[in-house]
Amino acid sequence: MRTDPAYIDNREGLAELAHLVGDAGEVAVDCEAAGYHRYSDRACLVQIATGGSAFVIDVLAEGTAEMAGKLLGRLLGDPGRRTLMHGGSFDLRLLRRDLGVMVGHVFDTQVAASFLGETATGLQALLERHLDVVLGKKYQRADWAARPLTGEMIEYAAADVLHLERLAERLEERLAGLGRTAWVEEECSRMLLAASEPPAEAEVDPISRIRAAKKFAPREVTALRRAVAWRDRVARSRDRAPFRVATDAALIEAVLASPTTVHELRGVRGFPRRGSPSEARALLGELAAARRLPERSLESYPAPTGRERRLTPEEKAVLARLSAVRNEAATRLGLERGRVMPNQVLRALARLAPSSLSELRDVPELRRWQVALLGRELLAAL
Repeated sequence: MRTDPAYIDNREGLAELAHLVGDAGEVAVDCEAAGYHRYSDRACLVQIATGGSAFVIDVLAEGTAEMAGKLLGRLLGDPGRRTLMHGGSFDLRLLRRDLGVMVGHVFDTQVAASFLGETATGLQALLERHLDVVLGKKYQRADWAARPLTGEMIEYAAADVLHLERLAERLEERLAGLGRTAWVEEECSRMLLAASEPPAEAEVDPISRIRAAKKFAPREVTALRRAVAWRDRVARSRDRAPFRVATDAALIEAVLASPTTVHELRGVRGFPRRGSPSEARALLGELAAARRLPERSLESYPAPTGRERRLTPEEKAVLARLSAVRNEAATRLGLERGRVMPNQVLRALARLAPSSLSELRDVPELRRWQVALLGRELLAAL
């Protein structure tokens, strides 16, 4: 067992890692990305722990990403070897997208804690409560794409996986005592399924994320759209997170102020006082172009898409009965209502109105454990 994390940034280190952990029955895994600082949120580090030893793989180091992907694919893709994660949905997608790694079997300690009625399910809170381990916070917002990494940063990254095996053991004991192990296994299987699906092709209109622009006139919406596109180009070219180029609020202020000089633009509330004059002039050009457009070329705030149809009065009455069943079960089990059954699942049931346990099992949103636990009560409410 290593007492300090091993930092791996070359092929020789990866080969040694494969030898050391190849026979492990389970491994704890976490990823670090730099989306808070960088335009890309690609994986920067992959941390692994097993048997009390931790390893930090630098997947940005030259020549390591491909070999790391193959090693991790063999290690984590084996359904007979369990991968421990905490809040792993995003990391599962990172592993798949950036390294081509498909995890075969996962146990998520955050999911497990939620099925035990824990209200604070962050890793730090759980480690303090169950293991008396206190994690540092110094590098929560670190730029993991920056190099070189300090020894302190490597230790911080490793701490996220070093204690997961013991935490999982504690949580599993309690789950087994409550008869909820299968519930967690099913939820974790759903996580793997979601991570294996290709990302949706349809992109969300970036303007729809800026709620403050809902009441804007078409010319202001058009100017804001051009400003957002300008920010994206600058962020991409600098490899910086878009909000670090200019926040939504600053872009809105610029649209409303309609500056015509770099000096005026930098005087806009919230807009960076420093920066490239050429970038600033490019934004001024976009705002000026929006002012010159004819009315027929202007765009309104995007209409909502993919919105579910409203429930009928009869369906609303059914929803109320279903909610009562769910709420009573949540109280009885000591779980959050959304953990027992999310509201969107209740709405789907109200619309579909299944009339048998067989039809309930065919509802895509429903889990097997939910049908086994509440199926007959749900049917009675329908």
